[in-house]
Amino acid sequence: MNFQQKLDKIVKKNNSFVCVGLDSDVEKLSNKFRKIKDGQFKFNKWIIDQTHDLVCGYKPNSAFYEGQGVEGIKQLKLTCDYIRLHHPEICLILDYKRGDIGNTNNGYVRFAFDFLKSDAVTVIPYMGIEALQAFLNKKDKGIIIGCHSSNPGAKEFQELMVSDDEPLYLKIAQDIALKWNKKGNCMVFVGATYPEEMRKVRKIIGEMTILSPGINVQGGQVENIVKGGLNSKKSGMIINSSRGIIFAKNPREETRKLRDEINKYR
Repeated sequence: MNFQQKLDKIVKKNNSFVCVGLDSDVEKLSNKFRKIKDGQFKFNKWIIDQTHDLVCGYKPNSAFYEGQGVEGIKQLKLTCDYIRLHHPEICLILDYKRGDIGNTNNGYVRFAFDFLKSDAVTVIPYMGIEALQAFLNKKDKGIIIGCHSSNPGAKEFQELMVSDDEPLYLKIAQDIALKWNKKGNCMVFVGATYPEEMRKVRKIIGEMTILSPGINVQGGQVENIVKGGLNSKKSGMIINSSRGIIFAKNPREETRKLRDEINKYR
């Protein structure tokens, strides 16, 4: 089963496009978790145990673990192992944003897929297809390529015009769809804070899946992003919420609310 098939299956089972970002910043954890052994992992487990029947995926951002050094990598590994062991039907997406050359990328690939056994990763396209080839060769994995990010500074380079009528982010979308997706494993990410850009990307990439981060806390509005991002099958989306769920008073209820709101506009 490849990543897209796994995603389609869990979306149907849980009736959900919601992906929970496990951005468990240690500094923001309650004392209950900060003071116990493996607290970062146990916080993630607590979130997973409350939400696994409401989501299509979990997306740990590697930065929140790498920043803790060896101990953080341990917490990330424990988290990934827990998802695979107890909820193997749910997609595990490593928010990685890598993209480099040659042997360097081979190391990134081994960490993501051999060590953590992720189902998909996010990567950055700005060094060209050569720099992503080690990822693209993984035909059963999801390779989610940055197209337009959610941050306010995204416009600085991503919207630069590379021709009279084409900004850089649309050129990237076009190359992904027409040149890079030879194994059918490419997807894109487009920030939920840019719904108009989302619509333009969707027109170019056809049925391909879009991961959309930045909902709610960063200002992305559910209605706009769903209507702009759905493909012709009323599917093809992974909508991520991180802080808005994991640091909520009731993470399960917040996950349910987001799932139900998304489904209103499908």
